[in-house]
Amino acid sequence: MFDTERFVVDCRSALYETDGTKAVREVLARAVSDPAAMLAALGEPKRAGINVIYCGEDVTILNLVWGADMHVMPHDHRTWSLIGIYTGREDNIFWRHRPDGRIEAAGARSLCVGDAFPMGRDIVHSVLNPLPRLTGAIHIYGGDFLHIERSSWDPENLTERPYDTDRLRQSFEESNRRMGLL
Repeated sequence: MFDTERFVVDCRSALYETDGTKAVREVLARAVSDPAAMLAALGEPKRAGINVIYCGEDVTILNLVWGADMHVMPHDHRTWSLIGIYTGREDNIFWRHRPDGRIEAAGARSLCVGDAFPMGRDIVHSVLNPLPRLTGAIHIYGGDFLHIERSSWDPENLTERPYDTDRLRQSFEESNRRMGLL
């Protein structure tokens, strides 16, 4: 049975192992390997949103619920991160920097239920939930992710700008409106 409090303790403890990020990934992989237990503990996702499970100086753990057909503009994290899918699917496009200051697509990865995927601190990616239903994912970040200054890229011209958390929250609410989940 998945226990949220135990999961937080296990993730935080794993940070102090020789390869902390790899150890945290193993904790996440074990959790998402039993999606039914995660759904029983977290509940079936009811609406798109950012749900903070834990945020500290050492690690941030979020339960992100992507709305149907929801997409998030290219952005960076400026810390290592892990994504574990417990329901639905998350498609990621990875971007690289061009000499002119813009970015261009450099690869992609589809994450399905049971996947636990790591990303390095310098990765720029965008996210799409390609399904006509909600997708639930645990995202884990090194450090206090909610207070890291980050960048996003304009979806039309792919130029860098400061990350706008309010814009992200609006996109979750717009997704809920489209799905009739207000």
